[in-house]
Amino acid sequence: MQVVLAGQTVLLLAQHALYWPAQRLLVVADIHFGKAASFRALGVPVPAGTTTQNLAALDALLATHAVDHLLFLGDFLHARSAHASATMAVIRHWRLRHPALRLTLVRGNHDDRAGDPPADLDIAIVDEPHVMTPFAFCHHPQQSVLGHVVAGHVHPVYRLASGADGLRLPCFVVGAQCSLLPSFGAFTGGHAVAQRADERLFVVAGEQVFLVPPARPGRPAARGR
Repeated sequence: MQVVLAGQTVLLLAQHALYWPAQRLLVVADIHFGKAASFRALGVPVPAGTTTQNLAALDALLATHAVDHLLFLGDFLHARSAHASATMAVIRHWRLRHPALRLTLVRGNHDDRAGDPPADLDIAIVDEPHVMTPFAFCHHPQQSVLGHVVAGHVHPVYRLASGADGLRLPCFVVGAQCSLLPSFGAFTGGHAVAQRADERLFVVAGEQVFLVPPARPGRPAARGR
């Protein structure tokens, strides 16, 4: 889905990412490497292979779009246990296959707890906001005089309802001064949001992105995580 954001043409991708063609920049939020492994370490029986799945999803996007720079909007690693050798080995192998790709991580709340990724992954680590005019890339939703904020953290999903039936779909939230990306990670869950009058919601359904009809005046809003 092509939209104009802060005067720039960007693509909202069904793979839960944003692509800025003019900068050959791919932006993803909340990939949470090692989350499933962290749960398994606590004795919770969750599926293995999510790190490989996340990297395969990145590979598919890199094969489809001309990307020089990959920007992570926080929560690259889920917890300190994500530094486990098996998880890091998979990520290092992926990095070796993309040596020329520029990587930047805007620190998020999980990064503060997990610690920065190993230096040999060659990832530039920055604090929010990371300004690439006209955007201010952040992990946490906020207002900034430095640019239109593009953030993650919330893992937004939108509930489509028809009578007793309901379906929760990942969504992009596009506001006048701040926009949110859905979580990219394969094992991250979501937080339901309601559309505000000054926002557009774009839901991901399969391989397509759809605009949600505008909210009616007085409709309640939900936000936060």
